[in-house]
Amino acid sequence: MVSKFFAFLDRMKLIGRWSLMRNTTTEDVAQHTMQVAVIAHALCVIENTLYGGEYDAEKAAVLALYHESAEVVTGDLPTPVKYYDSDINRAYKNIEDRAERKLIDTLPSELKAAFAHCVQPDKNSAEYKMVKRADKLSALVKCVEELAVNNTEFKNAYESTVADLEKAEERSVKYFMDVFLPAYSMSLDYLLD
Repeated sequence: MVSKFFAFLDRMKLIGRWSLMRNTTTEDVAQHTMQVAVIAHALCVIENTLYGGEYDAEKAAVLALYHESAEVVTGDLPTPVKYYDSDINRAYKNIEDRAERKLIDTLPSELKAAFAHCVQPDKNSAEYKMVKRADKLSALVKCVEELAVNNTEFKNAYESTVADLEKAEERSVKYFMDVFLPAYSMSLDYLLD
């Protein structure tokens, strides 16, 4: 049997993000996924090191690598559309669930159990919740980068994303925003200084 699983995942690089907004820099789902994995790992490490957390940072990074896998079937639906109302959101979650199951079904039977928890994780796990925080932080990073080059198209997205993240219970989120986020608006000269 030839499995299509990894060929499907490789198509994340073909799916553009922020499609309804003017972008100075394009971003695809593969780039986004890598950034979310790095941030999710960092949030867990920060929480464990500074605040006595017990997160599995490596598990969070792996969950982040697969967190957008359904989009190889569904494409990227912009957030304002996805959350326009509860009916649309419920329908999209159903489509996403079916896409994830379709993706899992492309695996050889002997590997399905090993990858199923990556593609369809326990959404109540502490690590998955950290991935969701990292996903929001990734969106905030995009807003900061765009605003740094005077692209005001991202002003409202920035404000609403900050408001959402300020509600986060995990202290690592505020730490990341205070300590690491400001550098995302720096030029290379400042980063190297």
